[in-house]
Amino acid sequence: MIKFLDLKAINDSFEPDISRAVKRVLDSGWYLQGNEVNAFENEFAAFIGTKHCIGVANGLDALRLILKAYIEIGQMQEGDEIIVPANTFIASILAISDNRLTPVLVEADINTYNIDPFKIEEKITEKTRGIMLVHLYGQNAMRPEIQQLIDKYNLKLIEDNAQSVGVCYKPPKSPKGGLQEEQNLIRTGAIGNAAGHSFYPGKNMGCLGDGGAVTTNDDELASVIRALANYGSNKKYVCNFKGLNSRLDEIQAAILRIKLPRLDEDNKHRQEIAQFYCENIINQDIILPVSKDFYVTSDKYVKTENSFGKSFFPAPLGGWGASHVFHLFVIRHPRRDNLQKYFSEKGIQTLIHYPIPPHKQLAYKEWNNFDFPVTEKISEQVLSLPLSPFMVESEVEQVVSMLNKF
Repeated sequence: MIKFLDLKAINDSFEPDISRAVKRVLDSGWYLQGNEVNAFENEFAAFIGTKHCIGVANGLDALRLILKAYIEIGQMQEGDEIIVPANTFIASILAISDNRLTPVLVEADINTYNIDPFKIEEKITEKTRGIMLVHLYGQNAMRPEIQQLIDKYNLKLIEDNAQSVGVCYKPPKSPKGGLQEEQNLIRTGAIGNAAGHSFYPGKNMGCLGDGGAVTTNDDELASVIRALANYGSNKKYVCNFKGLNSRLDEIQAAILRIKLPRLDEDNKHRQEIAQFYCENIINQDIILPVSKDFYVTSDKYVKTENSFGKSFFPAPLGGWGASHVFHLFVIRHPRRDNLQKYFSEKGIQTLIHYPIPPHKQLAYKEWNNFDFPVTEKISEQVLSLPLSPFMVESEVEQVVSMLNKF
C-alpha cells in the first residue's frame, strides 16, 4: 500500500523532539497563552517576514478574524464585497459570508487552478473592498496584474495561505531612478495586508490537532485580531469587542516550533518528488501541473536560529525559495474516476481536491445555477497523487509506472 500521506512517519521523524516539547508544556503547568505560543508567534512572523503573528484555533478562524477585524475598525461593513476564487476549498468563502460580507466568485485559470487574474476586474464594483487570494495546492497565486488592481481600486489583499506555507513570490523588477531594481523574494503570507495560515495535521507544516495563525504588518489590525480571538479582550475580563474563543494552545505551538526549522527542507523534498513526476509521467492523457519553475532564488542570504539552536531562514531573503511547495500534486484526466479506481486496485491511495465546487454546494444553494465552466471542469478531472517528504524512490517510481500504463 502506498499511502497518500503517512502522517505517522512524518511525525515520527521529529522524535524525540516532539515528545520532549509536549512534556515541557505538561511540566510547565501552563496550557494557553504562554511562552510556547509567544515564542512560536515570534518565530513564525520572522519566517514569513511580517511584524505580527497571532496564533488562532484553525485556518478558517484566521480568515474569519481578519475580516471581522476590518469591520470592527470601520474599513469594511456588512454587505461589502470580497473577490474570491470560484475554485477553492469552501473555507475561503465561509470566512466571508460568516462576516455578512458578500463573496464574489471569479473563475479559475485552467492552467494553474488559481484565480484567473484577467477575470477579476470585471467583477469589481463600488462595493468591492478586497480580494481574498488563495494560494491553492501549494502554488503562489500572486501576479503583477493583481497588484495593479489592488493599487488601482485601493483594495485590501487578504491571503489564504492555508496550503502554501513556505512559498516565495518574486515581484517583477521595479524602476528606480530609470533603472530596473531587482526585488527580493517575499513569502506568501507577507504579500498582502493580512494572511490566514492553517496547521491542520495534513498540511506541509501540521500540528497534532487543529491550529492556525494570522500574519500581518498592520499594528492596529493585529491588536484587534488578538483581542477578537480572545473573547474580544486585550485585558482579562475587559471586552471591547464581541469576540470569539479562537486560540492556539501551548502544546500545538511547542510542536510547531519543532517543525518550523525543517519546513524549507521538507518543502524542497516535495519539490524533488514533484519534479520527478513531471519529468517521468509520459501518459499523453495526463495533464500535469504547469509549474516547472520549481526553485526561485535570491543572491541575498539571511539565517537565524530559534531558541533550540535550530537554524532556518526566517525571511524571504534565503538562497533558496519555492514558487510551488506542492502541498498537493494535482493532475487532470478526462476519466478521473476510472483512474482513481485503477490506482485503488493497485494499492495506491489518491484523493480528489475538490469533487464539488463551492457554487454547487447545498450550503450556497443560491449559487447552484451559477456557471463557472472552468472550475466545474477542474472538479470533474482533478486527482491528487501521493506526495510527502517520506515517500521513498521505489514508491514514486511505482506511481509513475502505474500512471504511464493506464
